[in-house]
Amino acid sequence: MAGNSQRRNRRNPGSKKGPSVGTGGHSRKALEGKGPTPPASERKGHKKNRMANSAAKRAAGNKSRGSARRGGKASSELVYGRNSVVEALQGGVPASALYVQQFIDNDERVREALTYANERGVPLMEAPRQQLDNLAEGHNHQGLILQVPPYEYAHPDDLLALAAQNHEDPLIVALDGITDSRNLGAIVRSVAAFDGHGVVIPERRAAGMTAGAWKTSSGAAARVPVARMTNMTRTLEAYQKAGCFVVGLAADGDAELSDLEALTGPVVIVIGSEGKGLSRLVSETCDLTVRIPMPGVAESLNAGVAAGIVLYEAARLRNKR
Repeated sequence: MAGNSQRRNRRNPGSKKGPSVGTGGHSRKALEGKGPTPPASERKGHKKNRMANSAAKRAAGNKSRGSARRGGKASSELVYGRNSVVEALQGGVPASALYVQQFIDNDERVREALTYANERGVPLMEAPRQQLDNLAEGHNHQGLILQVPPYEYAHPDDLLALAAQNHEDPLIVALDGITDSRNLGAIVRSVAAFDGHGVVIPERRAAGMTAGAWKTSSGAAARVPVARMTNMTRTLEAYQKAGCFVVGLAADGDAELSDLEALTGPVVIVIGSEGKGLSRLVSETCDLTVRIPMPGVAESLNAGVAAGIVLYEAARLRNKR
């Protein structure tokens, strides 16, 4: 027995239980490579992974909070459907990603969307239909979803600072109750055309800088700041304290637009909704209300058209100085 024990120890000197049985190859996988090491931001427990997770949580929190003191950011927006996606890409709407359904039918609109996305450097994200269905939340996406990044709103004071930086009298448009994003986009376009310094909109119950507004502005939204305010009357009063003359457009205004010399100086033009016009408090806050003379039979003008007329008159008078 002693000889057997010595033979066992000679065969496996590090074992007290005798010789080990062969593995038969079942541990071979443990010797195989596990592929390239993932980046630090994807390795659980790594400092960079924790930082990436924290950043994602902050981004989600910012999206849910909506806006901050300096105007803030809107939540990101999704554009659904082949025609809508193509029109948005063609119209210069900012985009952070284009989601394309796997095995999608490659028709003309899909090819156009992919071409525009590639030309603009928009990242393409191929995803199964279920994922797109979840993103669309019931909308008919037709295999294409465009993600529009949050719009960064300015603060009303920023528009005064922009005018001062350019050594110009402020020319600002404030919107009271405009709920159609296309009207907002058209007004932004007119402000850009006639050298205005920006647009101010309410934070609630008003149109925001959506993909529709971007498209209607024909790219002007990239050049003209849009500021967001929490209270219209307080913002107008602050502009008045800064030396601006506040003019409200109204069908029964006190003066005609052609008589308004105040447009040559620092001015804020307030435009109300098509249906209700200016609200009572806003109208009372204005220094003067003016009307656009209309010899025709129309009772009122589209808000975007009215803004274009007033801004043209302001530019004409300023150029005469």
